[in-house]
Order: sequence, then C-alpha cells, then structure tokens
Amino acid sequence: MLKQLSATFIGLLLATVGAQAAIAETVMEKIIRTGNLTIGANLDTVPFSYINENNEVVGYSIDIADRIREEVGKELGREVVLQIVEVQDMKDALPKVKNGELDIVCNTAFTWERDRYVDFTASYAVAGVQLLVPNDTPINSPETLMGRRVALVPNTIVEDAVKIAQADIEVVPVTSVRAGMEALKKGTVDAVAADGIQLAGLRQVLDMPDTKIIPQPAQIRYGVGCMVREGNPSFLRLANRALVRLAEGYVQGDPEDVAIVDKWIGTEGIVPVDNDNLRQFFNYLVITHEQVMEPKNGQ
Repeated sequence: MLKQLSATFIGLLLATVGAQAAIAETVMEKIIRTGNLTIGANLDTVPFSYINENNEVVGYSIDIADRIREEVGKELGREVVLQIVEVQDMKDALPKVKNGELDIVCNTAFTWERDRYVDFTASYAVAGVQLLVPNDTPINSPETLMGRRVALVPNTIVEDAVKIAQADIEVVPVTSVRAGMEALKKGTVDAVAADGIQLAGLRQVLDMPDTKIIPQPAQIRYGVGCMVREGNPSFLRLANRALVRLAEGYVQGDPEDVAIVDKWIGTEGIVPVDNDNLRQFFNYLVITHEQVMEPKNGQ
C-alpha cells in the first residue's frame, strides 16, 4: 500500500514539475525548440479567421499571425511554421495562453480584466459592439431596445456594453454569434449583439439580406489585437514590430501591405471599411510606436 501511494505521489509530482517547466519556457525558447508558432483561432469569425470554401483556414487575423511568424523567423534566422489550433471562445483561449499551450491568440479586444492574466499587442483593427436586427424593426435607440430579446454570448464585453445602453432587456444567452443569428432567422430573438465586423461577415455567409446592422446605442468601440503570455517581452516586441511594419506599409501605399488589409476590411473587402478611416487608424498606430526604419528584407 505504501509503495502504491509513493508511486502515485511521485507521478503527481512529476506531472506538476512538467507543467511548471512548460510554463517556465518562454515563447521564443519554445519556437526555437519546436520551430512552430502556435496560434489559437476561432474558425467561425469572418473575416478574421474562418474556413473558406476550399477548406482552408483564412482571414485577416491569420494573415496578421503569418506576418508575426515571418518577423520571428527573421529574428531567429530560421524557418518558423504557423500552427493553428481551434479555440471556441475567450473562456477557452485565455487559459491556454496563460499556461503556455498557445503562443498567441488574435482577434481579441483589450479589457482590464484580461490584462490581469495576459499581455496585449498593438491593435490592427478597430471594432465596436453593434446590433443585427430585421429590416422592419422599430429598434433604433436605447428606449426602443427596452424589453427586447437580445441574443449575445454571455460574460463578454458585448454583454456589458448592451446593458450599459439598456439594462431592461431580456438576455438570450447563445454559445456563439452564429447561434444568435440563427435564432434571429427563426424569430426567437429581436436582435443579436456582437462585434460589428463579425456580424457583417457572418451576415454574408448566412445570407440574411432581410436584416441590417445598426450601431449599439452605447457606441462602445475597441481595438482588435492579439494576446500573449505574460513575461515574454522579446516575443511581444517582435509581434508589435510586425504590426507597426504593416501599418507603415499601409500608410505609405506599399502594395503588399495594402492588399493584406483591403482584401478583408478595405472598401472592396469582405467586410467593407472606408479606406480613409483605415489610413487614419494605421497612421495613429505608427506615430504612437517606434517606426520600423528598415526595408522588409532587412537589407
């Protein structure tokens, strides 16, 4: 019996030590060891990260992660492979970043609560909480939202924002934005609250021309960036460097950088955003960070 207990104790001790060792390894050390940069991505967030008709994982956030992969590879002088792991939501993603299972998760909004556990990169897009409603809806103000059934993913910045605008709503919890939009199709909810860019992308995928997107009454806007595990300044520096380099290229009209942004969220992108607004946003990103004063090829 004593031997059995000792063996069990030793097994638990080794497992604990192994987990601590994995966390102690920095992101850069892990990339050097494995050659992989592991990104967690929700694969149902058009145009940020999703599976296209060719069964490929694509999206704006995937292209951003690939730029970060290139920056890390250049720093290390070796090829780095982007490894994509599916995550369902922030409750799934944040612990995996914190414990070192994932190196980075993009398409995330900064919150002070999340900042207690992870670090955030600079932003590469600006989004806001909006509502998807039927075309003939009377909803157009906080007052008209009163008593309405609003589908939203609970325990998110979206829920907080909608309740700030109108506390007297019937919250209909859903597991995903897509689930909320399916409920709107069936008429079991009056509105869906979510990130406006994501709503616009999924609205196209689900073919919902009898709906429209309206501003959320509280006008909550936020930057979209990536989160990484705390205590990894070298990796965070390279990630920010890649983002600022992209911003500089967009502002200066570099064809490659402009194409990466515009095919997803530019005027002609999957979710159209005014290019002048994008240029102002990226220009602000550049002037609030140290500029990357060297060619892309490092020569």
